[in-house]
Amino acid sequence: MNKGRIVIFSLLTSAVMTLTSCGGKEQVVIHTELGEIHVALDLENAPVTSANFLRYVDAGLFDSACFYRVVRPDNQPKDSIRIAVIQGGRYEEEETGGFPPIAHETTEMTRIRHLSGAISMARWTPGTATSEFFICVGDQPELDYGGKRNPDGQGFASFGQVTKGMDVVMKIHSIEAPSQYLDKPVLIYSIRRK
Repeated sequence: MNKGRIVIFSLLTSAVMTLTSCGGKEQVVIHTELGEIHVALDLENAPVTSANFLRYVDAGLFDSACFYRVVRPDNQPKDSIRIAVIQGGRYEEEETGGFPPIAHETTEMTRIRHLSGAISMARWTPGTATSEFFICVGDQPELDYGGKRNPDGQGFASFGQVTKGMDVVMKIHSIEAPSQYLDKPVLIYSIRRK
């Protein structure tokens, strides 16, 4: 078995073990300087994406990460399809010391839509997602499979839902961000399993 297959096997094994113990959901808490955001990851329906997020959590690679991008209708004048999200992750450290990109789990595969409070992976092309993630503010169907926000029509990989702390998400989303990127990113102290 080559190294890539071993990594995928261990990720899936970890996901299956977690499924057995907690009915397919894993709770994590995003500790930010503005408060806590509690998220339920859907290991049953999005095993690859959830396991990827958890490996960053367990390795402590989200410690001192940040929310650095706020997307609202008023700051995307050149986009014909507008969305509302906050984006976070390792930002400038994304390319160093992390894990390889993961396979793209579309919403057609997982049935986890980009509804308000959904957490999803940021990406360039399908199969390039690593550590960067976003949380939806309001329903965002154009981010689902077949949606028009991304020209490839593959959408983004949603893998869980905020269960508590949408007030913190809204605080971050309301920060002034004319160019979408925050002058002073909101610090994520840590992300931990609950």
